[in-house]
Amino acid sequence: MWFKNLIFYRYTESTDYTQDQLETAFAEHLFTPCKSQELSRYGWVPPHSALDQQTIFSSGGGFLITAQKEEKMLPANVIKRLLNERVSQIESEQARKVYRKEKLQLKDEIVIDLLPRAFSKFQQTSALLLPREGLIVVDSANHKRAEELLNLLRNSLGTLPIVLPDVHQSPAVVMSEWLRQTKTAIGFTPKDECEMKDPTDEGGTIRVKGDDLHSDEMIAHLDTGKQVVKLALEWDETLSFMLQDDLSIKRVKLSDELSETLNQESSEDPLVRLDSDTARLALECQRLYPQLMDAFGGEVQR
Repeated sequence: MWFKNLIFYRYTESTDYTQDQLETAFAEHLFTPCKSQELSRYGWVPPHSALDQQTIFSSGGGFLITAQKEEKMLPANVIKRLLNERVSQIESEQARKVYRKEKLQLKDEIVIDLLPRAFSKFQQTSALLLPREGLIVVDSANHKRAEELLNLLRNSLGTLPIVLPDVHQSPAVVMSEWLRQTKTAIGFTPKDECEMKDPTDEGGTIRVKGDDLHSDEMIAHLDTGKQVVKLALEWDETLSFMLQDDLSIKRVKLSDELSETLNQESSEDPLVRLDSDTARLALECQRLYPQLMDAFGGEVQR
C-alpha cells in the first residue's frame, strides 16, 4: 500500500503512544454507515481489508491509519427541479407568491424525502503517523481532505499539536532558480513538467509538459516575473513526483528499481505485503522529509 500523495505535518510537541492506546482512542470514532436521514458519516476503518476490525497497523516505526467518509448523493439539479415543481404547484393552487424563507423550508423537506433513496459515495483517506520523527504524512491530493482526517484524529486523541512545515526560503523562488541555473539541491532532478504562475493577481499561468525546462523560452518566462509553483522531480532515483510550492507532493511513483525490490519482497499473504510496503513507505518518508526541508534553506524551528 503506497501513498500517491504526501502532505507532511510536523508535531509541535513530543508524542509517545502505543498501538493499543491508539486502538482504544479510535474505538469511539469508528465508521458506521449513514442512517436514513443523515447526509454523511466519517470514522475510522481498518487500513486493509485483511485486518478485520483492527484500525491501526504498525510497521517500520510508523502507524498506518485510514478514515472513511460516506456521503449521500443528492444531485443539485434534481433538488432544484423538484423545488420548482413544488413552488409552482403551491402558487397555482393557492394563488400566492412563495418567498425565500418558505422555499428554503420546502428544499429541506425535499432533501429529507430523498435521503432514504439516495446512493452513497465512499471515500477513504490514509495517513502514516511517525511519532519518533515527529511527523504525520497524509495521502491526500488536497489539504481539505487531509484536515478532515486530522480533525478526526484530534477528536479521537483529545489533542493534536501539529503544524504544516515552514522553510526559510520560498519554494517557488528556489524551484525557479533550479530551472534558471540548471542546478538543484542534492538528490532532486527536474523532469519535463512544471507550472509557472505570475505572483500578481492579474498574472497568468503557464503549464509545460514534455519540453526542455531549461530552454531559453522557459528562462524568458522567469525573466518576466513568473515563478515555478509546481515542478516534476525525481528524488534519489527512488521516487518521482510533482512538488508544489506549499511543499505538498502529488502523483508519487516508485522507480523501477524500488518497484522490483518490493515485488521481490512480496508475499501471497496480504498482511506480509502490507507490512513490507508500510515499512518501506515509512523509511522513504523519513529520508525524504529532511532532504526536502534542506532543499529550501532548512526548516523553521517553532
